[in-house]
Amino acid sequence: MINKITSDIETILKQIPDGATIMTSGFGTTGQPAELIEALLDIGTKELTIINNNASSGPDGLTKLFLAGQVKKLICSFPKSVSSTVFPDLYRAGKIDLELVPQGNLACRIQAAGAGLGAVFTPTGYGTRIAEGKETRCINGKNYVLEYPLEADFAFIYADKADRWGNLTYRKAARNFGPIMAKAATTTIAQVNEIVELGSLDPECIVTPGIFVQHVVRVGDI
Repeated sequence: MINKITSDIETILKQIPDGATIMTSGFGTTGQPAELIEALLDIGTKELTIINNNASSGPDGLTKLFLAGQVKKLICSFPKSVSSTVFPDLYRAGKIDLELVPQGNLACRIQAAGAGLGAVFTPTGYGTRIAEGKETRCINGKNYVLEYPLEADFAFIYADKADRWGNLTYRKAARNFGPIMAKAATTTIAQVNEIVELGSLDPECIVTPGIFVQHVVRVGDI
């Protein structure tokens, strides 16, 4: 019987090695699997590369990993905002590396990994520092930059409901990067608000099929 639901998230997180690359969903705090991210604090995994839309917002989630010194590199679109107060100081101090990726390119590169594409050409960033050292090409009179897929060892995503097969539904804007990250990672762990009986989710409302999810944990069990 397929059952991807777990209440022992610690055992699963201990399988994440030092130096792993982890995608984390979220647009600011919306759709951020904060409790799942923070569970890594007790595990103590180090030298992590984090792929996220922004450098956390507020004191929770990724901010706690930054403060604990567990992150060596961040790949994101918005490294500085009013509510992102920890990362900028660590970056200026040389304690965390940064790869800046425009938001559209971030989504496109994650989607490319999930679709098994070798690379994509995008007009975003052409003629800027972001394109330095990268292949460019003029296609039908328009200039493009070659960007490679972003894939990860693990994806931590936030969803609203799940069944034991790992099928996921989302609530409004909390959906953001979760669906594409689930396809671009070797192992996807979904933090959900509610676990429902198999067959109770409307198939038309399932955004992430269970084939892309390896583990499901309810918020109250983290």
